[in-house]
Formats: sequence, structure tokens, C-alpha cells
Amino acid sequence: MRFIDYKTSEVLMQSLASAVEVELNDAIKNRGVATFVIPGGTTPKPFFRILRDANIEWDKITIFPTDERWVSMESSRSNAGLIQSQLLTGRAAEANFVPLYQRNKTLDQGASSLAESISNYLPLDVLVLGMGLDMHTASLFPGSPGLALAQSVNAAEVVPIIPLDKGLEPRVTLSARVLEKAVNTHVLIIGLDKKNALKEAVKREPASAPISQFLPNATVHWSPA
Repeated sequence: MRFIDYKTSEVLMQSLASAVEVELNDAIKNRGVATFVIPGGTTPKPFFRILRDANIEWDKITIFPTDERWVSMESSRSNAGLIQSQLLTGRAAEANFVPLYQRNKTLDQGASSLAESISNYLPLDVLVLGMGLDMHTASLFPGSPGLALAQSVNAAEVVPIIPLDKGLEPRVTLSARVLEKAVNTHVLIIGLDKKNALKEAVKREPASAPISQFLPNATVHWSPA
């Protein structure tokens, strides 16, 4: 694991955007196309706004989220909706976007269908992960009934997850084996509480700290605020 400590979040977001720009361009140079996978939530918004005007051949890039709540893209809770509004504008509007939600399908049906689609874009060239204070990442939540399957080497590319917290929506997530094989992995965290959670995650197994599985090959970007 490589840990980079930034003085401010503004410097962090600019540095991360620059690193991702280089990695995506390298992937396009080597393979002709690139797969770019990103988290939802509010933390990466400034990163998206910087990156969307980067000098990249966006029409050769496929983008999808690490995970998704099983809600329509019009919902304020949708990662796809956030990505469309914050990243897929300007130059980045030319990218191929694959939402992890399908209308008129159950959670299980959607996960199965999405797994087949996502398999066409593997391996991931550039992956950006977030992390919660409970050390979850994507929708790999400690203690959730579907976690063991999602972390299995035999898991499908996309798996359903029902969080233990009854206030959270059912979700789909990229499985751990897909995330782990990313060529370039970045973890984006802000605040001392997240830094402390990361230190704890390093000591734990993936069952109780899912983020730990992806840290050995990751660059962690952190700032205090």
C-alpha cells in the first residue's frame, strides 16, 4: 500500500485526477480502450469535476460505478445519476456509461444480467474506491448476509447485497474478485476518522474490513479535510 498525505482536499483531488488521466491514457495506448470504475457519494464530486475536462480520448473509455442502490437513475440516491451529473459532461460526455441498474428487473435478475454485461469490460484499468467508517467499500458491508458470496473467488462479476441496516436500500456491487484484479487502484478518503479506520482495516481480515482486501496494491489518497 502506498499512502499519500495531502495538506488539503483540493490538492488531493487535483493530484488524483492527474494520476488517473495518465493511467487511462496509458491503457488506451496499450489496449485501444479503457475501463474506469468509480464510487458514488459526495466525496469524489470535486475529483469528477476536475477530471471531466481532462485531455483523454473519452470515447474509448467505459465507465461504471463500483456499486449501486437498486433505485432508478432519477433518484437522488442513485450513484449513476450522480456520475452523470458530475462527471459525464464536458469532454467526458463522450464516454460509454454502463449503469448498474436495470428497470423492471428484480435485484437478483438485474445482478445476473449485469454480470454478463460487465464481463465484457474486464479487467478494470483504473479503479477508484471509497471507504466507510465501518471499513466497507463499494457495497461490501461487514456482516451483510451476501458478503461471503461477494468475496468468494467463484462470485459472479456483479452480486446482490442486502445491507444489515434496514434503512439502506438493496444494492448490487462488483464482486471482490473483480475489484481485486484492477490494474490501477486508488482509495479516496477524507478526514482523521477515515485515516484511523484505514489503520484499523490494515490489521483485519476482509470479512470484518472489506477494504483490506484491496489495500496491498492500492494508492491511498488522504487529506485531513
